[in-house]
Amino acid sequence: MGFPLLLAPIVFAPGAEAPRWDRWPPREVLIEGLAASVESTLASQNAETGRFGSEPWICGDQNVIFPLAVAWAIQDEKNPWYHSDRLLQAIGKGGEALVDDQDEKGMWIFRKKDNSTWGQIHMPWTYSRWIRAYQLIGDALPAETKAKWEQGLLLGFNGIRRYADGGVHNIPTHHAMALYIAGECFGNEEWKSAAKAFMARVVESQDPAGFWSEHYGPVVGYNEVYVDALGVYYHESQDPVVLEALKRSAHFHSSILWPDGSSASAIDERQIYHAGRDIGNVGFSQTPEGRGFLLSQVSAYVADGRLPNADYAASMLLYSGEGEGILPAAAGDTGRAVVGDDDAVIQRRKPWQWCLSSYACKPIQNRWIQDRQNLVDVFHDGLGLVVGGGNTKLQPYWSTFTIGNPSLLKHEPGDESPDFLPEIPLLWTPDEGRLDLASETPTLNLKYAETACSVAAAAQTDGRLVLTHRAPAGQQVESHMPLLKRGPKLRLADGRRVLLTDEEFVLSREEIGDRFTYAGLCVTVPAGASLRWPALQHDPYTKDGHSSLNAAKLVLCLPFPEGVSEQAVTLSLDAPPPFEGQAFEARDLPFRSDTGTRTKRLDDLGSEFLGGTKPGDSITFTLPEVKPGRYELLGEFVLADSYATVRVLLDGKPVGQPFDAYCPGVDAEGECVSFGEVVLGAGTHEVMIEVVGKNEKATQHFISVKRWLLCPR
Repeated sequence: MGFPLLLAPIVFAPGAEAPRWDRWPPREVLIEGLAASVESTLASQNAETGRFGSEPWICGDQNVIFPLAVAWAIQDEKNPWYHSDRLLQAIGKGGEALVDDQDEKGMWIFRKKDNSTWGQIHMPWTYSRWIRAYQLIGDALPAETKAKWEQGLLLGFNGIRRYADGGVHNIPTHHAMALYIAGECFGNEEWKSAAKAFMARVVESQDPAGFWSEHYGPVVGYNEVYVDALGVYYHESQDPVVLEALKRSAHFHSSILWPDGSSASAIDERQIYHAGRDIGNVGFSQTPEGRGFLLSQVSAYVADGRLPNADYAASMLLYSGEGEGILPAAAGDTGRAVVGDDDAVIQRRKPWQWCLSSYACKPIQNRWIQDRQNLVDVFHDGLGLVVGGGNTKLQPYWSTFTIGNPSLLKHEPGDESPDFLPEIPLLWTPDEGRLDLASETPTLNLKYAETACSVAAAAQTDGRLVLTHRAPAGQQVESHMPLLKRGPKLRLADGRRVLLTDEEFVLSREEIGDRFTYAGLCVTVPAGASLRWPALQHDPYTKDGHSSLNAAKLVLCLPFPEGVSEQAVTLSLDAPPPFEGQAFEARDLPFRSDTGTRTKRLDDLGSEFLGGTKPGDSITFTLPEVKPGRYELLGEFVLADSYATVRVLLDGKPVGQPFDAYCPGVDAEGECVSFGEVVLGAGTHEVMIEVVGKNEKATQHFISVKRWLLCPR
């Protein structure tokens, strides 16, 4: 069994002080998170129908009746909703809305907010929350409402009972947890026995490394569905058979953390990378190892200024285990975590951390099980996850290697039933994978049919990371380095800016130069390489597979023509040269708008904003007194799709050239623009930005300035 040798580090937000909790759970924080959203949830309810949320209504909108029921049931001085009649009435109407929408089998239509439908379903997340709400407030409901709830719940759980006789999967596992609670509520011992037997099979099917597979190798996000269901089930049943499984899962999830608290995705067969700190669920709270995970992750989450959402807080307040935790080991500057039987490794060499996955299997036709194609993730402490980010289908440019012509495999827009296994002369997933962990620099060895390829990462003493891909020359092999979308532009070696829009492009090595920079990352480009945008995801959660540009990858393609069997790429932080002059934060300078235009301080972007604008509007900043002399005047601007073209005036005189601040989306990194050489005399000086127009693609005439800089000449 491959438990981690050294777990991933826990890193708190810069400048933030994490709460010092000695035991789990942190009740005050959970109560605050529970109570904070009640008013807005109630405001979203249609008083006539009892439905919560926005149109189109979906049965999942009623999931809020569970945290509302917990807020009604828990007495605490910081919970103003305890035994609120208004709250009880809203919850009762919410459950009645579910009964009104049931079919004759107790099912609802599986509708998503994009109005796509996926057939009839006993929606597990809704039934589990409905029965848990009933368990709390059933006896307090008016008799007529209670009878209607019971009619709907019994109809649904008589149908759900049959899932406990089937195979192990995340949905029936969640159903089994709810079935056990329904058995308690309605005195049905057969339901409880069936749920208990199913949960025993869930535990038996767990991989020794602490995860459940739904085809081959780990699932990450869906693994927590199993953990959550087992955690609630354990609280209700005290069935000891589940504790070792929960302990193993706590080890697994602790070992695959990145320093920012998110989880590695190269090992995942179901979902692409999700940024954000993983704060676990109630299943983690039942063991010391899991409570250590929660104490580390949730304290850092709260230090970032956030609260657990109401559903999370409600579950923890009702079902959490209590006690001290065994904290994950801090990896510090170096460390290594191994998953399974040397199946994946997460290697740490500050400031880099990377994951190599040897989980290899053939693609299958199932849209939910992704092709095991991207086997390398790379994380940087200052930048986050930069390379990799998970797997998809019908997208060979996400593959670590391909053999053949990658253009032969692609998704046709609008196709709801694509062939995921076309008979084409292309290999995009490996048949075999093996990790060599003998040295400090692990190597991932892969075989595509009879073709052997490998990839290794090595951190350098100067802060760079070198990724080395090896493959036979002249056999139509190509390796790919998919970069996550982290900004709306990249810069070529000669300084030219390339915008990442919905327009496709392929840039050759000659067009790129020997390197490019992207959102703080500098990437070297070997001879013969090319850069491709956008490599789109096939999203299984949309019926026709379409996805947004936010999930697209910027891909560095590395061929192995005759005479080339090795391609090395160096990653480094794009650190600008030291600035020799004086810099003034625009949001901290005195300013005025002579045109009376709205202004706003944007701390999240580090800028001062001029909004509600039209051509001719302006904002004027007063620079403090500096030593008289010659300077280069520079301005740092945020870029966005709503930003204008502006000119800059110094003490009333135009300087430099007009600047177009448009780009797709929002680019907080922005642009540093020179307005040329200026002569400053004694005293203060005024720098004015005036809106003069906008790019034809820009939606507004806004502008946002970060800093003014004076560089002595």
